[in-house]
Amino acid sequence: MPSCNASLTMWTYDKHYDIIVVGAGHAGAEAALAGARIGCSTLLLTMNLDTVAQMSCNPAVGGIAKGHMVREIDALGGEMAQNIDATGLQFRLLNRSKGPAVQAPRAQADKKAYQFRMKYVVERQPNLDLKQGLIEDLLVDEGRIRGILTKSGTAFLGRTVILTTGTFLRGLIHVGDRSYRAGRAGEGSAERASGGLRRLGFDLGRLKTGTPPRVNSRSVNYGVMDIQPGDEQPCPFSFRTGAVTREQLDCHITCTTPETHEIIRRNLDRSAMYSGRIRSVGPRYCPSIEDKIVRFADREKHQLFVEPEGYDTLEVYLNGLSMSLPEDVQVEVVRSVTGLENAEIMRPGYAVEYDYVPPNQILPTLETKPVRGLFFAGQINGTTGYEEAAGQGLMAGINAALQVRNEDPLILDRARAYIGVLIDDLTTKGTDEPYRMFTASAEYRLLLRHDNADLRLTETGRRIGLISDSAYRSFKRRSEAIVAEQRRLKEVKITPSSRVQQYLHRAGTTPLAQTVPLIDLLRRPQIDYRFVQEVAPPPEPLPPDVCRSVEVELKYEGYIRRQKSQVARFQDLETRHLPEDINYHDLPAISREAAEKLTRVRPRSLGQASRIPGVSPADISALMVILRARARGAA
Repeated sequence: MPSCNASLTMWTYDKHYDIIVVGAGHAGAEAALAGARIGCSTLLLTMNLDTVAQMSCNPAVGGIAKGHMVREIDALGGEMAQNIDATGLQFRLLNRSKGPAVQAPRAQADKKAYQFRMKYVVERQPNLDLKQGLIEDLLVDEGRIRGILTKSGTAFLGRTVILTTGTFLRGLIHVGDRSYRAGRAGEGSAERASGGLRRLGFDLGRLKTGTPPRVNSRSVNYGVMDIQPGDEQPCPFSFRTGAVTREQLDCHITCTTPETHEIIRRNLDRSAMYSGRIRSVGPRYCPSIEDKIVRFADREKHQLFVEPEGYDTLEVYLNGLSMSLPEDVQVEVVRSVTGLENAEIMRPGYAVEYDYVPPNQILPTLETKPVRGLFFAGQINGTTGYEEAAGQGLMAGINAALQVRNEDPLILDRARAYIGVLIDDLTTKGTDEPYRMFTASAEYRLLLRHDNADLRLTETGRRIGLISDSAYRSFKRRSEAIVAEQRRLKEVKITPSSRVQQYLHRAGTTPLAQTVPLIDLLRRPQIDYRFVQEVAPPPEPLPPDVCRSVEVELKYEGYIRRQKSQVARFQDLETRHLPEDINYHDLPAISREAAEKLTRVRPRSLGQASRIPGVSPADISALMVILRARARGAA
């Protein structure tokens, strides 16, 4: 079997796989589990068996839009939600005071417990082999992936390969004026794989990310910080979790000081980023503390979150203090922060640069355009964040398995899932900076709430073989309970009794003049589901998540109906497929810029074409005319 590097000698492992996943981070774990659960023989290869699902940066899952994706992963049959429910140490529902579209669950994880539980799940998954090894090259024959070659000279053959290499492609760590090869602190980097990708025709770019120092909890003065407790009744991530019952730990909030800012300004020339040692682009929405001081020079302080890393460790994560300053300066900076005056750093912060493959080179299935059967997922596609990686890993694993089974791929559109928004943005618009998901990225976010992810996606997960019988029965009970309660609310009539009038008065809303359906009262902004439970409760108590879903669907019924009509127009353009053989440069009605962009992306539909930067409405109109002409000619 030819290798990209013909000089390498190898021996071939005697077991052939349907799917080979390279990298066992959050993308790799989900990809391998999905492939194996669907029924494909799967290999998961990692540089270090002790770092499966390692949380290299903040040990937390969820947040705005990210929490939505975790619930979507769960609804499709992925593992991340169950893993954080079992190992989280603090749970909070963010944006409670805002609309349901932007509310999202977030949890701080016990870092090691999260990692070890995921390894436990992976090791015991039927059809899945977990092995340690470092990829050296890809085995490709006539444009089709055939397997991988490891540094030890072993060739593993497979029908599909999924690369989830994270920050390890030529990873380079920076701490002040010192740099060394590593994908993260304490581990090596994959130095040769990038060359193999280039030889196969892939363009590569360079990105960077960073992490803050960790300090010893014994040296922190929590008494001068604000306490940030978890929710009294935690909202689980998984629809299969009955309740989160573990004891929750407090997080704390503190701030930088004018002294902090002065220390950083005085040492900017020693920062790896500001000294010119780092030239690659970092995450815009998770800047280093050096970046904050320079970009927001008028700010006197910046908020920091002091977060425990586990029940059985004293390590504390300083969220918001990511830096690439030398260690001696890091000590000064940390000890200038309120409550950290005597802090002892256990691990210094650092920045890491790594190679990625600009995602205009992948299809919406996450299969690459240059090599058939080769899929990319996670940071190799230019994203940042555990949740973005896990969502891509799940989809890559699903589509690799479906390809092995000769079935149609699964593509989630923008109106169906945040995962769909993520992949469409990557494949349509590309990215030259670490991509992070936000609710603002989704046009139809009122339809893509975290509470209805199962209603949107579980049937799909069941169809492809990722939802167990017990999980599916639980889903059916919940969905049927929602429908039954919606029907009951329409049928139950409320009379203007003194008890009802008193409740309405206390709630600050107008009294009843006549008997009305219960559903009409629940539509009022001042009335929530507690009114139903007090005045006309259901025959049997309903789970809180059912009550919440019923209330949201009812209160936002008009807005939801409007978004659904917008989705219908969106889907009309999505169903107008563009021929794969179309030569955009031969179309005189298309601008030159549009022809270049359309040729590079090769959009599947008019809808996707309309979202490509540089393609104007006039270009889309011209394409519609061309499609109609082709249709008439075919007829």
